Amino acid sequence: MAKEKNIYVCNNCGQESPKWIGKCPSCGQWNTFVEETVHKTATLSQHLCFHENKKVKPVNINDISSEKEARINMLDEELNRVLGGGLVQGSMVLLGGEPGIGKSTLILQTALRLPNKKILYISGEESTSQLKLRADRIPHEHNDCYIACENSLEQILTHIKNTTPDIVIIDSIQTISTESIDSSPGSVSQIRECAASLLRFAKESHIPVIIIGHINKEGSIAGPKILEHIVDTVLQFEGDQHYMYRILRSIKNRFGSTAEMGIYEMRQDGLRQVSNPSELLLSQDHAGMSGIAIASAIEGVRPFLIETQALVSSAVYGNPQRSAIGFDQRRMNMLLAVLEKRVGFKLAQKDVFLNIAGGLKVNDPAIDLAVICAILSSNMDISIEPQICLAGEVGLSGEIRPINRIEQRISEAEKLGFRQIILPTHNLQGLCRDKIHIELIPVRKVEEAFKALFG
Repeated sequence: MAKEKNIYVCNNCGQESPKWIGKCPSCGQWNTFVEETVHKTATLSQHLCFHENKKVKPVNINDISSEKEARINMLDEELNRVLGGGLVQGSMVLLGGEPGIGKSTLILQTALRLPNKKILYISGEESTSQLKLRADRIPHEHNDCYIACENSLEQILTHIKNTTPDIVIIDSIQTISTESIDSSPGSVSQIRECAASLLRFAKESHIPVIIIGHINKEGSIAGPKILEHIVDTVLQFEGDQHYMYRILRSIKNRFGSTAEMGIYEMRQDGLRQVSNPSELLLSQDHAGMSGIAIASAIEGVRPFLIETQALVSSAVYGNPQRSAIGFDQRRMNMLLAVLEKRVGFKLAQKDVFLNIAGGLKVNDPAIDLAVICAILSSNMDISIEPQICLAGEVGLSGEIRPINRIEQRISEAEKLGFRQIILPTHNLQGLCRDKIHIELIPVRKVEEAFKALFG
């Protein structure tokens, strides 16, 4: 007989304990421990094998042939870019995001548009009629896409063997359970065991598996952290539901860069790729308005211009408010300290609100110069010329530090019709100006940028 024992597992971080604990000692959350029964038998992932196990001996690293990974073209430039050039054969991709953000829509429309590929879509949350209604809204060609509504891992593996698909999609991993573990779907042990079994299948059969995952209230992938460790790629689908833009980021990628970003526009007929985000993000006419500055940012290898908006007003209450949307608030406080200490502007008793237009979240330090110029523009109520864009990192002593890929930033500003760009002086070294038709304004300190903008 198989031995059984009961343990308590934290639903938030996966910490195990022999008895119930009110507060998890690992993550600090309260009332997250649930009881689970553990069988002292071989796990499902150890039993499931699609090929005969072969004796493997250690191989010298010099004897291993490095071949380029075979990739599947997803016919989606944004998704291909974030994946690193396409979906790798035998890889396992995890896609997470807020409820209703468009995870299932993105995966379904991609599956429906792939020709000559047999795709098995496993849904544990929606019925076949619901998926059909969603598919009817998405324009697509005729292809082999099979739908199965199933929650049992054993039945899913049976469907895979009978269908022999080219791509397997699981929506979602929190709804899948295996009979070898006596716990409810979505528990730590169920997610861990189901993900390990699917990973074993992907590696042995060389069939890519895409799984959709829920997120918790903190914004991270729900379930144990080992789920993100065992998959090859972790994609985060984010954006505000009140905005039409959706951002696809790569948090982890064993076959590409994690600095890439894809932009989509949510429409009634699905998600549309945004090939040139600068034109959409700068579609509003802001001539004569104070507190607005255009910044040249780069995400991955992609340059685009974004609009930074700032509002400075007198503090009504005793403590001034500091709020930033789409920008790191701690960095904004640092920039405000630089303005007060190095430049002499008194902002300690004023409310400062900062917003990155379009619902984007930008981490590029090159937008520091645009942020402080937008704050100063709102403080003095003087508008910045709409044909000027800015790029530069601000140091603690008030200097404008050099930034990377300046040629791409200049070329993007020139393509969109900007007449001037303010940039760090150090970036002019070695810069070829023969093909540049935009006026370059180099600055060394914050004061020089203010003089160039406001006189």
